[in-house]
Amino acid sequence: MKHLLKGFALGAALLSAQPALAADRELLNTSYDIARELFAAYNVEFKKHWQEKTGETLEVNQSHAGSSKQAQAIIQGLKADVATFNQVTDIDILHERGNLIPENWAERLPNNSSPYYSTMAFLVRKDNPKNIQNWDDLVREDVALVMPNPKTSGNGRYTYLAALGYAQDTFGDDQDKVDQFLADFLGQVRVFDSGGRGATTTFVERGIGDALLTFESEVLNLADRLGDEYEVVTPNVSFLAEFPVTWIDDYVRQNGTEELAKEYLTHLYSEESQRLLAGFNYRVHNEVVKAENADRFKELKLKSIDEIAGGWENAMKVHFISGGKLDQLQRRR
Repeated sequence: MKHLLKGFALGAALLSAQPALAADRELLNTSYDIARELFAAYNVEFKKHWQEKTGETLEVNQSHAGSSKQAQAIIQGLKADVATFNQVTDIDILHERGNLIPENWAERLPNNSSPYYSTMAFLVRKDNPKNIQNWDDLVREDVALVMPNPKTSGNGRYTYLAALGYAQDTFGDDQDKVDQFLADFLGQVRVFDSGGRGATTTFVERGIGDALLTFESEVLNLADRLGDEYEVVTPNVSFLAEFPVTWIDDYVRQNGTEELAKEYLTHLYSEESQRLLAGFNYRVHNEVVKAENADRFKELKLKSIDEIAGGWENAMKVHFISGGKLDQLQRRR
């Protein structure tokens, strides 16, 4: 099994590689780090769609890293045409710090400009030897966790907030118990990787930890790919993880790609693309595709950022700012 992930990533890279012939148009999509395979597949379909619509050939270039790092790169001058991220705040700062997009960017496409969504789940080893079933099992002394770092990864922030949502449901207004649960939870993390794909590599290839905490889509994809060596555990309460997208207004004007960039994102809402997204184990909005995949996704309580933390602005100020709740809880353990 060793190097399976590397082999898969290489296959995806080869899939997305283009012949030496120059295309008529080019597009740069900056995205979060575990979306490589998804957009390698989507780009193939979109290039066909664009050529049928316009007669033009298209080269789609990809950049992948933690979405917060990607946002900083765009602000610092990476002239991306589109951003397909995994956290709203990482797009918000493109307006707040770079004035590259308008404040109302989320209103420009359906579902708050989130064409698909997911939640947080656990990947455990064959036969689930530690019998991990829910969030409370993750704070046991004999359970070692691997997850992305909430400081550098939207994926990691989602996992932290999902654990917070569970603690709020369990302990109600008892803030001391909520805090202690989170401190115990963070204390069981053996490796905080910078992004989701790094966490996957640590768990699968390096063999560290009893549970990988990441997007449900990632753990389902891994289970599909690696057969019966792993099992998926989706808890009963988790976080509503939206995947916001936007074109970068300043850069598409400079690049002459505004129509192309808008079509690239709008096409994600088509039934064909929603079916492709569901095939990568993302939850989608299209009712036809949802019905087709009703048995794939567990019904659970999905808590929004407003329910858990009073919105993203408050979450960042209270939990993830330097010296905030996250730092305090890690010192408390």
